[in-house]
Amino acid sequence: MLDFEIGRRRLLGGALALGAASTFGASAAFAALPEKRIAFRNVHTNDTVDARFFGANGWDAQGLAELNHGLRDWRNNEQTTMDPALMLLLSKIRDALDVDPRQKIELISGYRSPRTNSALRERGGEHTGVASKSQHMLGKATDIHMQGIALDRLHAVALAMGGGGVGYYPKDGFVHVDTGRVRHWG
Repeated sequence: MLDFEIGRRRLLGGALALGAASTFGASAAFAALPEKRIAFRNVHTNDTVDARFFGANGWDAQGLAELNHGLRDWRNNEQTTMDPALMLLLSKIRDALDVDPRQKIELISGYRSPRTNSALRERGGEHTGVASKSQHMLGKATDIHMQGIALDRLHAVALAMGGGGVGYYPKDGFVHVDTGRVRHWG
């Protein structure tokens, strides 16, 4: 019985030490990561936002709040909490395209309220490309293009990331990017 108690204490002590080391290691790992920022210009309102969303201490709440506001539903000014992983995915796409982080991504659509989404579907009929359960309504999607970047190149890089859904809309001049399940269309 005594051997079991000593073994259990060592096991628990080791687990606590491992947990403490990983916590300190995570802080050091965050500090080693570069700052992440993203800039948008809403093509409908001309509103701009340029915010740091990730820094030495991890996710930046103030920067994410600025992005939530910038990615709001421009038709009715409703906003939601956007998926931070979407910001990370968009910055990875931008970096893979060798675009300066200060260059604004042209935002066609970010968050879409259920009311807006429904109105867009009704206006365009069945074949609008507007999903009834759109990732836009979940704060997980954007429709974008980037000045100086060919749309087919933006599309190819977004697909290569494998970060979620990618839709290609060359007639409308944008690429849809979301953090839902991996899929593609267009």
